[in-house]
Amino acid sequence: MILASENLFFTYDDKTSFSYPDIKLKEKETLLVLGKSGVGKTTLLHLLAGFLDPKQGFVELLANPFSVLNQRKRDVKRGMSIGIIFQKPHLINALSSHDNVVIAAKASASAVDKTYIDSLFSELNISNQQNKYPNELSVGEQQRVNIARALANKPKLLLADEPTSALDDENCDAVIELLQKAADLNESALVIVTHDKRLKAKFKNQMEL
Repeated sequence: MILASENLFFTYDDKTSFSYPDIKLKEKETLLVLGKSGVGKTTLLHLLAGFLDPKQGFVELLANPFSVLNQRKRDVKRGMSIGIIFQKPHLINALSSHDNVVIAAKASASAVDKTYIDSLFSELNISNQQNKYPNELSVGEQQRVNIARALANKPKLLLADEPTSALDDENCDAVIELLQKAADLNESALVIVTHDKRLKAKFKNQMEL
């Protein structure tokens, strides 16, 4: 089992709280989580990634306890086993697109696979943007670099927060195809949270919040 969560509950204050259905994902399995803004999609992703501590329930990663670990141990396991596509690309402005992806790959214990990284840029149609800096890229190009960065360490769990919201139909299709291909190739589990209705027809396993 790559990912398992049970009885997850989180509250920000007395007025804002979220409870979530249980999740179980094996290798090569994908879950599409749909919902409008404000229903807790990003919060769920942050719980699964170990950024937030659940008020109730737990998360397991690779059949081992995860949410109960201290933050330092979670950071280490996240760097080795989880790739995260944030809704807003948090790219390092002082680094080129290529180096933003390489530095993410170095967070894992394995050696940097330069050929694999080049293939990510190619499949995302941004090969000609590798030497450009984030402020030289469009919003959609930044998001695709963000996706390449999340895939760079060949994660066993891939978490994506609105990965296609800034993309046109052609690049939306390319991104989804790449995410599914990466999950299959690396025997990963994939969780996508989104309000993008274009994705509904692309995934069988769905959850509505």
